[in-house]
Amino acid sequence: MASNTPSKCCTIGVKHEGKSTGEIGKLGEYPAYFAYPEDKSTKTAILLITDVIGHEFINVQLIADQFAANGYFVAMPDLFNGDPVALNPPEGFQIMDWLKNHGTEQVDPIVESSIKELRGKYGVQKLGAVGYCFGAKYVARFLKSGQIDAGFMAHPSFVTADEVKGMEGPLSIAASETDHIFPAEKRHETEAILKEMSIAYQINLFSDVEHGFAVRGDISKPRAKFAKEQAFYQAVQWFDEHVKA
Repeated sequence: MASNTPSKCCTIGVKHEGKSTGEIGKLGEYPAYFAYPEDKSTKTAILLITDVIGHEFINVQLIADQFAANGYFVAMPDLFNGDPVALNPPEGFQIMDWLKNHGTEQVDPIVESSIKELRGKYGVQKLGAVGYCFGAKYVARFLKSGQIDAGFMAHPSFVTADEVKGMEGPLSIAASETDHIFPAEKRHETEAILKEMSIAYQINLFSDVEHGFAVRGDISKPRAKFAKEQAFYQAVQWFDEHVKA
């Protein structure tokens, strides 16, 4: 595998302050959060594939709004049919039990439908995808011609080596120094696979942060705040190069 399976660190973190400016609607038959750029154009878009906390989490809605402020139409579907994981769940919660009802058989159709809807109804011409933690797996699975044009993932989990090998578009990864799910050996394995492929790729490693930093990090800590912001800028620059260009 190119990353390990999810664990407790996929569910813990800090809720950020702020008020989202997007809207909840339907992306096909699925609830979704939408954020529009100032000109309301949908030609260049980002499909935001969340971590297990889901599309109603304020932290990820604020990130969606930031992508919109940088000129992208953003759609973020509910991947879990109204059954996301609570941030910092109570003792006894077992993420592997939860995942039994939220595997590829359940999530693939939602992502596939979302892409079809964006490229059809919304007239999206170029589509990037962002995957945080759990969502990274689906960036890898759908980074193919006619589906996703360019991908970004932060602290990926549950991604297989075969899924990495199957990618057909450019990929950028933001990784954390301390990460039991995407540790150094898995990061190096991923690098080795990407080196043998023909796609453009980028991997940035951030010190003094842990798994989840790009969404759920404690931004009261200067280094965590810096890493979160830089990971976001990394994604924007990647899409400016591979989606807007």
